[in-house]
Amino acid sequence: MSVELPFAPVDDLIRRNAGDLRVSAEAAEELARRIQDRGAALAVDAAEVATADGRKTLMASDFGVGEVPDKDSVALPIAPVDRIARLEIDDRYRVAMDARVALASILEAYADDVAAAAASLARHAERRTVKAEDIEVYYELETYFE
Repeated sequence: MSVELPFAPVDDLIRRNAGDLRVSAEAAEELARRIQDRGAALAVDAAEVATADGRKTLMASDFGVGEVPDKDSVALPIAPVDRIARLEIDDRYRVAMDARVALASILEAYADDVAAAAASLARHAERRTVKAEDIEVYYELETYFE
């Protein structure tokens, strides 16, 4: 599966959490892939909610979002997030614009959490660069503590 999300905005998300650390291209690529996996899984869950309500359109509320932020306030681009939402759901579903923005906002907050943890791991390893291995270690630790 190709990664739908451009790496540049993901790199920016890592950098805003990394402070003075550098960010490797591989770290941005790894986080983009993880964001995509998370977004596709959230869309599957949202599609189940929409189906239970007798709808074929995913709405922001299907993602558990009450208030949708302004789309200009979200760093992740909406079009790739739309494609991510459609990766694992049936073609019969539509994704409303507010649902796209809501999903982008959810994924951005998720990416901020992962990026902050990855930066902490890089500092703990006494490195000046956030690497893909920091993202991977975060996920290994996350599964360990679940």
